[in-house]
Amino acid sequence: KKINPKKTLVRKQYTIIIMSGVWVFNKNGVMRLVENPYNQSAGDSSESSSSGGSQQQRMRRKILVHLPTNEVVSSYGSLEKILKGLGWERYYSDADHLLQFHKKTSIDLISLPRDFSKFNSIHMYDIVVKNPNIFHVRDM
Repeated sequence: KKINPKKTLVRKQYTIIIMSGVWVFNKNGVMRLVENPYNQSAGDSSESSSSGGSQQQRMRRKILVHLPTNEVVSSYGSLEKILKGLGWERYYSDADHLLQFHKKTSIDLISLPRDFSKFNSIHMYDIVVKNPNIFHVRDM
């Protein structure tokens, strides 16, 4: 009897829970962050927690902080200056909608939306992972 590998292969979805959301590993091995809009800090009032509060109250805006200077990254200009100091260089490609950086000493590539208003926590965590102990993501 022949075994069909597509039918016998069991694919599972793994998740890692973190304070700001859940990292989901899809069946194809791609990982993505699912934001946790219900993330409540200890300082929130129990009244808004028990009533559910508005969705805007439950959503937390994230900020990227440069740890050595404790500076909040508020523009791509300030981020590019910091990244260049860490050995990152601009990578120019055909992707008009992306701003990219690469490091000669690694295979890492940081891809960011050209529009800073679309810069979100997924991009921030990508920067944190590729620059350990240099950046941190915090709730605003």
